[in-house]
Amino acid sequence: MHRTLKFSRYLPQYRWRPIMLTPHVRAYPQTNTHQIDEIPADVHINPAFALDTARHLSFKGKYLNALALPDRWVTWMIGAIPLGLWLIRKYQPLAIWSTYPIATAHLIGFVLSKLTGLPWVADFRDSMTEANYPRDQTTRQYYQWIEQKTFAQSTKNVFTAPSTQQMYLDRYPGLRQESCLVIPNGYDEQDFRSLQPEETHILGNGHPLRLIHAGVVYPEERDPRPFFQALAQLKHENLITPHMLRIEFRGAGSEEMYATILQELDIVDIVHLLPTLPYRQSLQDCMAADGLLLLQGSTCNHQIPAKAYEYLRLRKPILALTDATGDTAALLNECGGATVCDLHDAHALYTGIRAFLTQIKSGQHPTPDEQRVEKFSRACQAEVLATTLHHLTDTQGDYVTRS
Repeated sequence: MHRTLKFSRYLPQYRWRPIMLTPHVRAYPQTNTHQIDEIPADVHINPAFALDTARHLSFKGKYLNALALPDRWVTWMIGAIPLGLWLIRKYQPLAIWSTYPIATAHLIGFVLSKLTGLPWVADFRDSMTEANYPRDQTTRQYYQWIEQKTFAQSTKNVFTAPSTQQMYLDRYPGLRQESCLVIPNGYDEQDFRSLQPEETHILGNGHPLRLIHAGVVYPEERDPRPFFQALAQLKHENLITPHMLRIEFRGAGSEEMYATILQELDIVDIVHLLPTLPYRQSLQDCMAADGLLLLQGSTCNHQIPAKAYEYLRLRKPILALTDATGDTAALLNECGGATVCDLHDAHALYTGIRAFLTQIKSGQHPTPDEQRVEKFSRACQAEVLATTLHHLTDTQGDYVTRS
């Protein structure tokens, strides 16, 4: 969500005005309005008919798989294609942009580009298929078909991580390097300028060291059980106590399962499962922490969590539980400020957590390098996208560049 929101916010600075084609609000399982004011007033929002198959086309919680291919929002095509054609006739846009992980979005982009001949930029916030994803064979075949159609029709393909781009170049020999571009996720400087400075406190004087993980912890892709096991061992050896360490998971999901594990390991007094916060409040919460926790399993080596860039901008020590060979570790090693441990190795976690806590308590843990982090600002990324759009559409590059 934030990637698209921030592009809509900063592209107008470079003479590009987005026209947004979205699903009707009923299609969203959850909604909130706390960031609605960030959408520029001159950006037109156009909701099209759409349903969520799981909620609107199910009977007693069950539905036909064919009604959820490629995803639960395939009905969006019914409203989006005619509305998209009407918007194209009305506004005469110069390009089409669609963004995955909603696969239906790329189908809509494909059809609109095919019918109008407009250049199409397909954005892959995640890779559509991996070696073991999607697990359902029918869904996987459908996704592969969408990939093939996308790469055959699209003018430009944008990826958020270098290894994702390389994976697709290796997989599809007909995909040309010049048709691909990496625009990583990032952070919006405006979101951080409004944050209040954190209150200083002395660790150990009634203030345990506080680590925060903001966002969903997927049971498979970000399996926290080895981390919990390492914490249990540290507690058993009296190397950590609730007075020394407090770990908070905000909006982790799967709370019932994780709560059972924490109870079994006897670390409910150290690890706390808390409800999610609105975006700005979440940033403020992270700003007040002593350190930030990041989880990303080896099955997601081609992906970098969007929160990683926000963590870097907060310039806090980061405990990154991820594969050392993945793109997430590469980003953190480039920018500094992180202790990287293998998420799947309980012994490595045991050692890494101890070292991380020791460095933070002594004030010796490094923080991310400010200059290296700056290139991941949303404004910089919007400029890259604007330049790409100018080249694709042969328009004059007379927009105002950043100094």
